[in-house]
Amino acid sequence: MKEKFKEFQARFFADESGLSAVEYGLLAAGIVLGITVALGGIGTNLSTIFTNLSDDVATAAGAS
Repeated sequence: MKEKFKEFQARFFADESGLSAVEYGLLAAGIVLGITVALGGIGTNLSTIFTNLSDDVATAAGAS
């Protein structure tokens, strides 16, 4: 019984088939994080642009 466990343990630690999935998961997480950071900055700028545009349209409509 002890020998079978040692064999299983040796095969388990030598098996690297799951490493690719972990690497791809980390790569995907990094890409998502990068996109989130990039879009967060763009979103703030777009919010400012649309607020200014709304104010300009309201001012123009009131001046007519």
